[in-house]
Amino acid sequence: MARPELSVCEQCGACCAAFRVSFYWAEATRGGLPDELVEPVHKHLACMAGTNQPAPRCNALQGEVGKEVRCLVYAARPSPCREVQPGSEKCNKARARFGLSAISDMDTTTD
Repeated sequence: MARPELSVCEQCGACCAAFRVSFYWAEATRGGLPDELVEPVHKHLACMAGTNQPAPRCNALQGEVGKEVRCLVYAARPSPCREVQPGSEKCNKARARFGLSAISDMDTTTD
């Protein structure tokens, strides 16, 4: 059986490898994120492991950016991950870091 066509996010993953994903520390517990995927930033702030680096890449990201990716904790991902929308300014800034063309809202709609 052929795999359904990948969404624009499943083909990209640039946002998961471009920014520090930081959030209020209690969100990790409340959302059910595994401890090994969360790093403390300071007293009230945590981040996704791997994103607090000069070359960030979330440890929950599998695959090759710009080709095919998936998030190991998609259902439990924190609010900053949920807030990035395909074609948004933050999305396109991340895509540019990887030499990927910008996308528009029109590119993300489905029939």
